[in-house]
Amino acid sequence: MKTYGREANSERSCRRVGIADFAVTTDGAVLTTSGLGSCLGVGLIDESAGVAGLAHTMLPTAPEDPDNVAKFTDTGITAVVSEMREEGATPDGITAKLAGGSAMFAFDSQDEPIGSRNVAVGRATLGRLDAPIVAEDVGGDSGRSLRFHGDTGVLVVKSAGDERRL
Repeated sequence: MKTYGREANSERSCRRVGIADFAVTTDGAVLTTSGLGSCLGVGLIDESAGVAGLAHTMLPTAPEDPDNVAKFTDTGITAVVSEMREEGATPDGITAKLAGGSAMFAFDSQDEPIGSRNVAVGRATLGRLDAPIVAEDVGGDSGRSLRFHGDTGVLVVKSAGDERRL
């Protein structure tokens, strides 16, 4: 994980999460990612344990034994939750926030756009892991950038001049 200095007016570090990547923090870092179109951003936190994570997944389901588990929504979420548990998160203490899953391309060859499939697989995977979704900003047709505050669980979603706090 790379650390990119301090967030303005804050003592918290800021860590960048790339595409097909994830990060987990135990020091309250702000985890950021951009370029979410049909991709799914998943912020997870166990506030009582002080552990948070952010995944930026590209595709819904992984093939058997994928090279990069973070690339896929099902295995990426599972990997973040697993690492969070290694850092002290409890199975019943983790909550989730989702963003992304836009329908970016009108020519998507599937019956259901990739963004919608990412969201559906994300919801199903979190349900299987008993991690309730407490907020989401999904769908639409525009890209998003995220800032997930590892100390509070606040997810700031920026999209086309708009900013929302979940």
